[in-house]
Amino acid sequence: MDTELPNSSSTATDKQNREQKLDAGSLFVLKSRGSWLHCGYHLTTAIVAPALLSIPFAIGLLGWGGIVCLSMAALVTFYSYNLLSLVLEDHARRGMRQLHFRDMAHDILGPGWGKYFVGPLQFGFCYGAVIACTLLGGQSLKYIYVVSSPDGSLQLYHFIFIFGGVTLIMAQMPSFHSLRHINLVSLLLCLAYCACATAGSIYIGNSSNAPPKNYNVTEVGVNRLFGTFNAISIIATTYGNGIIPEIQATIAAPIQGKMFKGLLICYFVVITTFFSVGISGYWAFGNQAEASVLSNFLVDRKSLVPKWFLLITNIFTLVQVSAVTLTYMQPTNVVIDRRFADPKKDEFSARNIVPRLIFRSIAVIIATTIAAMLPFFGDIMALFGAFGCIPLDFILPMLFYNVTFKPSKRSLIFWVNSIIAVVSTILSGIGAVASVRQIILDANNYRLFADM
Repeated sequence: MDTELPNSSSTATDKQNREQKLDAGSLFVLKSRGSWLHCGYHLTTAIVAPALLSIPFAIGLLGWGGIVCLSMAALVTFYSYNLLSLVLEDHARRGMRQLHFRDMAHDILGPGWGKYFVGPLQFGFCYGAVIACTLLGGQSLKYIYVVSSPDGSLQLYHFIFIFGGVTLIMAQMPSFHSLRHINLVSLLLCLAYCACATAGSIYIGNSSNAPPKNYNVTEVGVNRLFGTFNAISIIATTYGNGIIPEIQATIAAPIQGKMFKGLLICYFVVITTFFSVGISGYWAFGNQAEASVLSNFLVDRKSLVPKWFLLITNIFTLVQVSAVTLTYMQPTNVVIDRRFADPKKDEFSARNIVPRLIFRSIAVIIATTIAAMLPFFGDIMALFGAFGCIPLDFILPMLFYNVTFKPSKRSLIFWVNSIIAVVSTILSGIGAVASVRQIILDANNYRLFADM
């Protein structure tokens, strides 16, 4: 029997056929035109967000041992994200480039995993992050307002709707790749506000107005146990990403080695910011560190640092969180374009622009309304983090690698991956219980459109 060998013509035809099979979401939103530098910008924006300002609070629940937890989370997530990139590169090498977490689960674990578990899990986590970032953006605006007009009457939901209005306009950016310059600015801004947060903590800690420093963990018994798991969940969620395959999808072929370079850029910024903010904030405020360390800079509406310094820090934070919001909107944009856009029409034809404008706007309006109605969404997001962030970033990468490369059961990498997956599964379950417990404890303070 004669065997027909593949040639350049058939390879080109196969590539064209694969492109024709791509849905509009993949074609329009996840354009593969970026470099490894752009990948680094996207990775940094997805991970280094204003949520890192809660690290001193998390360390306060653990004591100085929290620095060990912070270090372990850095090592595990860098390792995990690198494993994901290796799996993605292996499939691309075999001509089956995967652009979504859902695709990875479909091809590696089976169709049901992608359609009914990983796909909805990632969408829920990322859309929840959009809501949380909208709430955080509103809180940053209100913080600026309170510092500049202490007797003002505007409430939190007013600022959430203002921030949502800006997001409504920016959400019309056509593709993930089109955010590359915005995310470069985001990278610079996160370095700026983290430098400000670190300098502010050191300034306050050395000033005559410095609060008394107490580094003891005050909780005891069950409360201390749940506080520990809450802290672990906060740190894990702070390192969370959830969109590694979508970021990799923005890289122009060939992709080999580019994701690793992007991760090196990202984790240089991660180490610089997470540890400087965490250590300086905990040193200055001890177990009195607030959920955002910037809240410690303002006591009874009186600033402990120069007012201009506080305003600049919050402006940096506000602008950067808008970039984070747009980054986590991308999975939603993919779903919208896949469902309502026509891949056979031009991306900027009226047929595709109109539904994109309508449905992206609806998605932003819904997220903004939820953020304004539920200003305690941070408690709910902790639950999302336990159910979404830990599986996507700590468990699935280990499974994907072991199933794809099938390392020997006697090899070190097989057991390292298995142990990380099992421990993360346990932490995910306990973290979910701790989050539900915290929601129940705080339920009496919940009120729609509260001015928190």
